[in-house]
Amino acid sequence: MSRKIKQSSRTLVSHLSVLFIAILSGGMLLPYAKARAAESVPGQFVIMTSEEGSALKIDGLQESLGVKIVSRIRDNMFLVQSVGEDQKAFQDLKQNPLVQIVEPNYIYRASKLPNDPGLEKLWGLRNVGLKDSKGTKGVTGVDIGVEKAWDIATGSKKIVVAVIDTGVDFKIPDLKNNAWTNEAEANGQPGVDDDGNGFVDDIHGYDFANNDADPTDDHGHGSHCSGTIGAEGNDGKGLVGVNWNVSIMAVKFLSSGGSGSLADAVKSIDYARKMGANVLSNSWGGGGPSEILRKAIEDTRDAGELFVAAAGNDSSDNDRRAAYPASYDIENIISVAAVDNRGELAYFSNWGLKSVHVAAPGVNILSTVPKGTDYYSGTSMATPHVSGVAALVWSAFPEMSNTELKTRLLSTARPLVTLEGKIITGGMIDAYYALTGSTPPQDPNDPSQWELSENLNLSTEHPYKANYSETYKVKIDGAKRISVHFSKFETEKTFDRVQFYNSAGESLGYWSGYQSGRFSPIAEGDTITLKFTSDSTQQAYGFDVDKVNFEKE
Repeated sequence: MSRKIKQSSRTLVSHLSVLFIAILSGGMLLPYAKARAAESVPGQFVIMTSEEGSALKIDGLQESLGVKIVSRIRDNMFLVQSVGEDQKAFQDLKQNPLVQIVEPNYIYRASKLPNDPGLEKLWGLRNVGLKDSKGTKGVTGVDIGVEKAWDIATGSKKIVVAVIDTGVDFKIPDLKNNAWTNEAEANGQPGVDDDGNGFVDDIHGYDFANNDADPTDDHGHGSHCSGTIGAEGNDGKGLVGVNWNVSIMAVKFLSSGGSGSLADAVKSIDYARKMGANVLSNSWGGGGPSEILRKAIEDTRDAGELFVAAAGNDSSDNDRRAAYPASYDIENIISVAAVDNRGELAYFSNWGLKSVHVAAPGVNILSTVPKGTDYYSGTSMATPHVSGVAALVWSAFPEMSNTELKTRLLSTARPLVTLEGKIITGGMIDAYYALTGSTPPQDPNDPSQWELSENLNLSTEHPYKANYSETYKVKIDGAKRISVHFSKFETEKTFDRVQFYNSAGESLGYWSGYQSGRFSPIAEGDTITLKFTSDSTQQAYGFDVDKVNFEKE
C-alpha cells in the first residue's frame, strides 16, 4: 500500500522547470551481500616440490609427504589428497622440506551472470541505439568499432585463440569452420598420441575436467564466448564474431556446472601454451592468490602469448580486493571490465583504477550456444570482445610481440567519460583504432564539454528516508540533449537507486552506490526524469544536483 504525501513544482530559471513527487511505500528487508572465502576442493592441495622432492619417484615422494598423489600437473607440480585431517595435512606440507609451495586446490567459476535475453542485435559490435530487454535505450556508437575495422582486416586462421572455459561445441554451424585442428592427431591413428604431446586424439583441444580428448561444451558458456571471438562471418547465416576467420582451440576445465579446479586450470593453460595458442581467453575467476597459477601465466608471457581475463562480477574495486587470475601483475595480462549499451560500467562489473585495464561490452550479449543463440551478461562476455580484437590485430600485424600488442590495444582504447577514474585506460576496446594505431577522439557524449549550462539546486533529504520514492523532472525548453550533474551521490549500493528516463519515457538505466562528481546519463529531448527509490535496510546521504548541461539545435 502507498499514498502520495507531497507534490510541488517550481521554476528555477526562466526556461528550466523541476517537478518533484514523493511517495512513501512499504518495503522488503533484503540481505546484505557477504564476502565469501575462497572455494577449494576439500582435502586437495596443489604442491610444487623442491629439487630434492622432484628427484624422488612417485611412491617415495608420496610416502615422504604423507598424502596421496592424485596426478602430476608438471614435472615438479602435483595434485595431492590428504589422508587425514585437512588442516593438519596442509600445515605438514608447508613444513616439509620437499615442498616449495602448497596451495588449496582452488575452485574457479565461469564469470557469467544469469541470462538476460532481449536484444535483437549484436550491439557490442554495432550499436545503433536499440533498447535492451528491460527497455534501456542504447547510445549509438557505443561499441567496439569493428564495423570500420572489417574494411582493414577480418581475421586469419593462422591466429589461434584458446578459449579456456567449459568447452566449445563445434557442431554449431557458426563455429565448426573456425575450429582449431591438431593436424598430427586429425591425420594420425585413433587411440595413438601421434604428436607425442602426452594427449591422445586431441584433435580440437582437450577436456581437463573429464580427462579426455572431447572438449565439447556441456554448459554453454564456452561456446558463447567463442561466438563473440569468431562466429564465422560473411557466410549468409547466423551471427558474426569479431573475427570472420580464426582458429578457436577448445580447452575445457570448467565442468557442466561451470566450475573447475586450480590443478585443471594450470593443465589447461600449459596445454594452450604448448600447442601454440596466440591468445588465451579466460572468462572465469575465483580462488585466492596462487603462486602456482601465477607461474603458469608467467610461462605464457615468456612464450609470447596474450592472457585476457575477466575482471569479475562482484561489483567491487579490484585495487582493494584482488580478483584472480585477472589481478596478477604480469606483463601479458589484460583485465577486462564490462559496460552496458550506454557505456556505463555494468552494475555487476569489477573495476580498478590501477588493476583493471579496459572495458568491453558485457550486458545482454547475443552469441552462440549449443542449442542456438542466447543472451548472456557478465565480464565473461566482455573478455572475448577483447580477445577477439587482439586476434584481429595480430592477424594484421603478426610480427608484434605480446607486450607490443597489449600496448597497442590499451593505448587505442576509446575514452568514455563514464569510465574516468574507474579503470586504467578510462575507455573501451576499439578494433578500428587498434588496427590503425590512430588516436581515438574524446568521448562525444561528455556533457562537461557542452557550452550551455544552468545552475540547479536539487536534493534528496539527507539522509533519505527508508521505503521512499521520489520523482524529479528537469526540463530545458528547446534542448535536444540534457544531463544533470551530481555534486554528491551516495546510496546503499544495489538496493537504493536512481533510475533515469528521457522525454519519451525511455529508460536510460540506473545508478546506485557512490557516483559523486558525475553527469547523469544523457537524455534525448528537453526533459530528464530522475526516479529515486529506497528500501528499508540502510539509508545513506542521497544526492545533490548542482547544475544541468544541455545542447540546443
